Amino acid sequence: MDTVVKSLLEEDEEEKKGLVIFGRDISKIPCFRESFLYGIGTGIGFGLAAFVKTSKPMLAQHIGVGTFSLSTLLYWSYCRYRWSQQRFDAQLLQDALKDKILYEGTAVEKEMEKKGVLKTV
Repeated sequence: MDTVVKSLLEEDEEEKKGLVIFGRDISKIPCFRESFLYGIGTGIGFGLAAFVKTSKPMLAQHIGVGTFSLSTLLYWSYCRYRWSQQRFDAQLLQDALKDKILYEGTAVEKEMEKKGVLKTV
């Protein structure tokens, strides 16, 4: 189940206290956890690979931190883009369902079905 649907379904769950930075709970920021996990993994991987290849610890640290930063930023951007697309699609679906329920059994529904806006099951 994608994150948008989960967030719509989980409205009344108990409040969990997370890590608060600058007055914002980072556990509620979409894509934050996944981005940092991917960033940490790639940073450690590339840092170790650079150390094994060059045997220079400072260069390996720089490569690891740079890779961590770049991969975290790139994955967060990609994840947020996908998240906003899913949220937009979920809102369109919700509006369409409201219209279907509103016009069900009326003359407006028959006109909209002829135009192809609403479809019957």
